[in-house]
Amino acid sequence: MPDPLAVLSWEGPATVSYVDRNVTCADCGIEFVHSAADQEFYAQKGFASDPKRCSSCRASRRASRESGGYEVRDIGGPRGYERGDYRPAREYFAVICSKCGNAAQVPFKPRMDKPVYCSDCFRSVQTA
Repeated sequence: MPDPLAVLSWEGPATVSYVDRNVTCADCGIEFVHSAADQEFYAQKGFASDPKRCSSCRASRRASRESGGYEVRDIGGPRGYERGDYRPAREYFAVICSKCGNAAQVPFKPRMDKPVYCSDCFRSVQTA
């Protein structure tokens, strides 16, 4: 009868192949790729599970720990371009349309050297 331990033994190191996997971020909910190279790095470091956060959320959490803490919304959201509801309301300026003469409001301070249009005239001028 063969030795049962001899059947289970192997020669040399085991080779593991890694494949890119999609993982959903626990903080922002976007899907990101956990690359094969990252998986190999995680295995070498002894990490048993996949990352729970995308790289930008990990960076946010790391910066939070280093700087003493802040909310993700304070820096523009997990991907850097989202903003919270704390934004001030946009300022509008009352103008007279250069084409039709109707009153309008625009979200920029008009300059005297350029014509300013209401939204209807702007669409017609823009397509022309």
